[in-house]
Amino acid sequence: MNRSVVRTLVTVSLGVAWLAGTGAALASIQLQKKARDAGYPATNCMYCHNEKLPKKGAATFNDRGSWLRAEKDKRKAKEVDPAWLKDYVEKK
Repeated sequence: MNRSVVRTLVTVSLGVAWLAGTGAALASIQLQKKARDAGYPATNCMYCHNEKLPKKGAATFNDRGSWLRAEKDKRKAKEVDPAWLKDYVEKK
């Protein structure tokens, strides 16, 4: 193969790998935006997580995040729906 073909393949491969690695972050940002659009004060990741910027597979959840994950399992949903927050009761 000539150099331009190899360079193109490497560039495309790196782009695909980067997009695959950002899937979880994009989903979190989308959930955060949906929650804000529904009127909830989800200004950053710490609305549901204990970290400012959680990493895939290493995230810890606060009470709200744990409750949302439990609701996801209970409802056998594919992903968390921020609309469920209407049923969440804040702990004092």
